[in-house]
Amino acid sequence: MGLLNRLLDPTRTGSEAETLESDLRKRIVGQDQAIQQIVDVYQTYLAGMSSPGRPLSNLLFLGPTGSGKTRMVEALAESLVGDAQAVLKIDCAEFQHSHEIAKLIGSPPGYLGHRETHPLLSQEVLNQFHSEKLKLSLVLFDEIEKASDALWNLLLGILDKATLTLGDNRRVDFSRAMIFMTSNLGASEMASILRPNLGFAAGEVERRRAGGVVDRQLNEKAAHAGMEAARRKFTPEFINRIDRVVVFQPLDVEALRKILTLELNLVQQRVFSTARGAPFVVCVTEPAKDFLLSEGTDLKYGARHLKRAIDRHLLHSLSNLMASGQVRGGDLIRVDFDGERSRLTFFKDAEDLPTPAMLQMVDASIVPPPVVVSASTVVELPKVANARSSRR
Repeated sequence: MGLLNRLLDPTRTGSEAETLESDLRKRIVGQDQAIQQIVDVYQTYLAGMSSPGRPLSNLLFLGPTGSGKTRMVEALAESLVGDAQAVLKIDCAEFQHSHEIAKLIGSPPGYLGHRETHPLLSQEVLNQFHSEKLKLSLVLFDEIEKASDALWNLLLGILDKATLTLGDNRRVDFSRAMIFMTSNLGASEMASILRPNLGFAAGEVERRRAGGVVDRQLNEKAAHAGMEAARRKFTPEFINRIDRVVVFQPLDVEALRKILTLELNLVQQRVFSTARGAPFVVCVTEPAKDFLLSEGTDLKYGARHLKRAIDRHLLHSLSNLMASGQVRGGDLIRVDFDGERSRLTFFKDAEDLPTPAMLQMVDASIVPPPVVVSASTVVELPKVANARSSRR
C-alpha cells in the first residue's frame, strides 16, 4: 500500500445524477442554477448522506410568475418517475383560513365529519409513487405566501423533524421527501436587479453579463432581495428551517424561443396521442415561430403568455382543421405566416405518409403514435423502433 497524494474532483457526480441533470436541462430552460441545486440534493440522497430525521431538503423557490418554479418540480417528477403528476401538490391559496387545515391532517376524534375527512398528507398518499428502485416523495406547497399562519406552523414540524401528526394521532414520516415551496415574494425587486430597463444600470448589466462572476454577483443580490421579502412575510422560525433558497431568473427572449420549441414538440406529441388513430405531422416554419414568439413574448408574465399564444393561434386552428376533415392521418401540415394579414396559414404538403416517415420529421423525444388495426385493438408498428434508432 503506497501513498498516492492524488487530487480528487469533488464537483463530479455519479451517472444517475448526471442523467437527471441532462434530462432536466432538456425540459427546463434558463434556470441552470435551480437545476444544479436539485441535482446536488439528489446526489446527496443517492450517496446516503442526507441528514437523518429531516426531509431530504427544504427548498424555497423565489422568482416572478411564469419563470418555471412549479414546472421545475413537475419536470423532476417526469425525470425520476415518468409522470408529471407524481407530485403531492398543495395549493396554498386553498388554505387561507386556519380551519381549512383539517383538509390536510383530518379532523380529530369527536369532531363532526371525523371519519369522512381523509387527510391529504397521509403516509399512503405520500408514498403512492414509491417503487422498489426509488423511494422518494416530492411535496410541493405552491404559493406558500398565500397560506394562513396555521399552515406555516404546521410546516415547522415537517421541515425540522420530518414528522406530521394527523388528526387521529397517526404519524407521517417525511424523511424520504423533498419539500418544495414556491413564492412570488420579492419578484419585482429581483426583476429590477436581474433585468434593469432604464438608464446606466441597464447598459452596465448588459455590458458585463458575459462574465460569470458578474452573473453570480447579480444572482446573489437578487437572492438577497428575495430573502428580505420572505423575512418580512414569514417568521424567523420558519425561515430558519429552509435549507436552500433558489432564485428563478426572469425569462428573456432567447429562453422563450427555446421554450417555444419545447411547446411545439408537446403540440406534436398531443397530435400523435389524441388524433383518434389519424396522426399527422405539424411543421412550423421560422416566420411562423417568430410570429408566435412576438405574440407570446411578455417578460412580465413569462412562459405562460407564450402558451396562451400557441393555444390561440395554433391549437384552435388545428382543432378546426381536424373537425372539418381537412386534415387526415398521414398528412404533413406546414404552418407558415402571412405577413399581410398578420396570421398563421396552413398548407397540406403531403398525405398518406407511413408512420416511420412521419417519425423522421419530428423530434426524437416524441413518442410514436399507436396504430389502430380494429375497433378494439391498438398495436405498435414493428418498424417504429428501427426508424427511431436510425434517426440517432
